[in-house]
Amino acid sequence: MNEIGKIRNIGIAAHIDAGKTTTTERILYYTGKTHRIGEVDDGAAVMDWMEQEKERGITICSAATTCFWRGVRINIIDTPGHVDFTAEVERSLRVLDGAVAIFCAVGGVEPQSETVWRQADRYRVPRIAYVNKMDRVGADFYNVVRMIREELGAQAVPLVVPSGAGETFTGIIDLIDMNFRVYHEETLGATFEDLPIPDDLLEQARSYREKMLEAISNYDDALMEKFLNNEPIEPADIIKALRTAIIDCAVVPVLCGSSFKNKGVQKLLDRIVDLLPSPEDLPPVKGLDPESRKEIYRKAADDEPLAALAFKVVSDPHVGRLTYLRIYSGSICIGDSVYNPILDKRERISRLLAMHANKREQLKMASAGNIVAAVGLKYTTTGHTLCPLKAPILLEHMTFPAPVISVAIEPKTKADQEKLADAMARLADEDPTFQVKTDEQTGQTIISGMGELHLEVLTERMIREFYVAANVGKPQVAYRETITSEAVGEGRYIRQSGGRGHYGHAKIRLSPADAGEGFVFIDSIRGGEIPLQFIGPVEAGIKGALEAGILGGYPIVDVKVELIGGSFHEVDSNELAFRIAGSMAFRDAATKAGPTLLEPVMQVEVIVPEKYMGDVIGDLNTRRSKIHGLGNRADARTVDVVVPLSEMFGYATRLRSLSQGRAVYTMQFSHYAPVPEKVAQSMLGGLRGFYHAPIAQAHNSRKNE
Repeated sequence: MNEIGKIRNIGIAAHIDAGKTTTTERILYYTGKTHRIGEVDDGAAVMDWMEQEKERGITICSAATTCFWRGVRINIIDTPGHVDFTAEVERSLRVLDGAVAIFCAVGGVEPQSETVWRQADRYRVPRIAYVNKMDRVGADFYNVVRMIREELGAQAVPLVVPSGAGETFTGIIDLIDMNFRVYHEETLGATFEDLPIPDDLLEQARSYREKMLEAISNYDDALMEKFLNNEPIEPADIIKALRTAIIDCAVVPVLCGSSFKNKGVQKLLDRIVDLLPSPEDLPPVKGLDPESRKEIYRKAADDEPLAALAFKVVSDPHVGRLTYLRIYSGSICIGDSVYNPILDKRERISRLLAMHANKREQLKMASAGNIVAAVGLKYTTTGHTLCPLKAPILLEHMTFPAPVISVAIEPKTKADQEKLADAMARLADEDPTFQVKTDEQTGQTIISGMGELHLEVLTERMIREFYVAANVGKPQVAYRETITSEAVGEGRYIRQSGGRGHYGHAKIRLSPADAGEGFVFIDSIRGGEIPLQFIGPVEAGIKGALEAGILGGYPIVDVKVELIGGSFHEVDSNELAFRIAGSMAFRDAATKAGPTLLEPVMQVEVIVPEKYMGDVIGDLNTRRSKIHGLGNRADARTVDVVVPLSEMFGYATRLRSLSQGRAVYTMQFSHYAPVPEKVAQSMLGGLRGFYHAPIAQAHNSRKNE
């Protein structure tokens, strides 16, 4: 195996509290990277190094580290489980070659694990499933395997079966090696024994091994022949076929263990090395020529031209701006000059670092297939490509969801004003889902993010890391506006003030676009009614008008604008006049096109003990919720609902009081839907006759199609 074949770039991803960070801490301990096990609950986990992570017991920022197992370098990214930090998962999966998806043996497939799975599907990331917490009461390995098959649509193939569950979970039966592994408690699971399979479990092990061989035999002709002829099959034959199937994303192998009780992690490490791909096992990375837009491919080799993707930016108090890079091809050295084709700028690498959470190791160079952090990149940010000036390539950009919640923020003193602006700029540089803008009507600074927790963490970081004293307003929902019918509008801008004047005239047809389509502009000008150089300014004026809607000043989305007419003046027409005329025409049409208000609707899952079920459902009914389903868990009931975000503020406190602290919930953005007329009327101050919520149901039906 050459050097690049000895690299595994993997991510640890799952629903919140499934045990991602605990599993990563065990991996670091057993690979010799750390000499004691850090516990999340004690605030001592190496990978949760931020103060807020230690206090809250959750992962907020994805953390990178490197360890070695059986001579293979494993670059690990531990990602957050909370949906508010989904951007961290998105950008990690974009640059990884494989992933370990962790599931709770009691909870099984939970909402965020489903979200992460879909993200991994989009990037075609080969996966291993690890069923954790087998020591918990109610643990059911086979139920989790069934859920992975039914709810995620994956070909889940168990490679192990557990011996017992809950308090009786004693070890793991390996279906490849056909042995029974028992871990030694006194060494924290660092040592173990591989014993013969107990007689009472032998028949079950043989049955599951048969199913495993049947599922993977299509991927290796030699294995299929042996399987059909009942010939002995060696572990190496099974691993070879499994590896092919996993890299093809056709099979998801399932392992199990209890990371907290130090059982099953070494077996997981073995299978990461055996089954997940190295950079050279995957197809060459695809990009575009920045000039010709033709497709270019770069192989994972040091002698290819450099192709690196910046996937994360961090403001480090010691070294300044750190840019995390995944090097797909070529190599990079300290002092190298690199080219950013998106910005058309040259950058210089002043330092290269291998990261271990928040600790750093100096590097002189980094080769293809590796993940490193670079110092000295002033302009490059998340999603940008770095390459040589003479061999440019543009790698696929990353897309992130739009923020759904906003708060107003202001400095407490004049001295804090500059510090606040600097802190917000640096945090926005780090986090693509954090946005800052100024409300033109009130002059307030508005920050937007993915949820209450997201904004709470960011404002805490401003205080702790940037020493900013600021007042933060109450959370505000990111409403949108749209239209429900077709209308024609006209804008005529004429100003004469002595000498050369201003003349612009545009006529447009405005109609609803499909939900999620955004803004569509169609130029239907014929016969030179408007000269070509003024078409762009008309479009720019319309885009500007979209930013402030006509109902409540919210951005207008999902509209189609067709420029159908206008006129110009040989002397007085200019770009500014047509820009203003475009804006006037749009506002004229929008007032006649059945404007309606849209609100973000969240998908919520509540897990609640049976005895509190009625109270929880009763409370949800007061929040304009729609119940989509009720389910059973080993020790609780689940309620799946969609609820407007505006009704969910303070829900965590209310749910705790209704269930004596025993119920939990998860919430993620689902879609935008029309605001009911009564709610909208009270919000907008009685614009009756101007608001068209009933007609707007068409917008929602387009979304659901």
